[in-house]
Amino acid sequence: MDFTLIVVLVIALALVFDFTNGFHDTANAMATPIATGAMRPKVAVGLAAVLNLVGAFLSTEVAKTVSGGIIREGDGGVQITPEIIFAGLIGAIVWNLITWLRGLPSSSSHALFGGLIGAAIIGIGFQSVDYTVVVAKVILPALIAPLTVGVVAFIATRLAYFITRRDTGRADGRGGFRYAQIFSSSLVALSHGTNDAQKTMGVITLTLIAGGVQSVGSGPQLWVIVVCALAIAIGTYTGGWRIIHTMGRGLTDVKPAQGFAAETSTAATILASSHLGFALSTTQVASGSVIGSGLGRRGATVRWGMAGQIALGWVLTLPASAIMGAFAAGFALLGPVGIVIDLILGSLVVVLLFRRAQRSRISHDNLHDIDDAGRVVKIRKTPRKIARRDRKKVSL
Repeated sequence: MDFTLIVVLVIALALVFDFTNGFHDTANAMATPIATGAMRPKVAVGLAAVLNLVGAFLSTEVAKTVSGGIIREGDGGVQITPEIIFAGLIGAIVWNLITWLRGLPSSSSHALFGGLIGAAIIGIGFQSVDYTVVVAKVILPALIAPLTVGVVAFIATRLAYFITRRDTGRADGRGGFRYAQIFSSSLVALSHGTNDAQKTMGVITLTLIAGGVQSVGSGPQLWVIVVCALAIAIGTYTGGWRIIHTMGRGLTDVKPAQGFAAETSTAATILASSHLGFALSTTQVASGSVIGSGLGRRGATVRWGMAGQIALGWVLTLPASAIMGAFAAGFALLGPVGIVIDLILGSLVVVLLFRRAQRSRISHDNLHDIDDAGRVVKIRKTPRKIARRDRKKVSL
């Protein structure tokens, strides 16, 4: 197959992955404000799309980790080829869609890394992967980040409810958290753009380096940043309603103060990891913060059965996408015929998954009832205020 053609195919497939990343991970920022009634679903995903677009321009440290860290250079330079990257992307996209169909907030990041690692091992060998970088910047953050952000969200939720604790005859002041959630969820969307969009930038940059179009060690070019930012923003706007449903109500019933605490904890963790170049799973961080906030709110119930399913998805993502990437790489190594086979098989799987999703369609229209959640932020008139109002009526 013509070299230019395979590079174009890889870039196109990378942008498809970026699109799936967008709608798969919309829930990270907007599930809780939708669940509490702070924002209407379409408004929320529209705002998230814009902020994902902006966030993609703020940093490229994670992109450098992907393009120059995970896959080792050989004696003659970068050994990975566009065909192998192509196979890895197929593995990542298929796993993203499988977990989306199940409504599981799995990690798009780990799906991408798994697909690339599996394809590289089949195409080049075990020595092609820098396992030190994988452990230090992928696996360890995956273990530490959800626990850390869960503890932070627990403390933040306790603090929020302590500050606004109810006293007899006085409003608790928690209504303000509904409006504060607009800010906190926006911050999560912005931080998501700074972390997740960069992973596709790193893949495209890795492809250009492998093809000799770009020098080793260089970061993403401006056009790469622009197209990746647009792809993840468009994907975000489509709304991953299945996963929003799971994050908003499946783990715990979220209230405004609790949602604000979860979102600020998520945003702080993601922004810190982006600055350090950690290819963190924003999904794992968001899920950990929701669980932590559920534990922090007195009377809340965490649905541990759903949490267990999500955790199982986290554990399976890296190896499952690696197996799929390896399978696709086996065909890709056959040459142009193998690439065509990969395209046909991948397209068939995608079509089947979408047709299966139509049987139990979830959209912004039937997402869940947010009216009851929205009522918690409406501060009722206290007896003192009612008495003052009645006195005014008498005087008139």
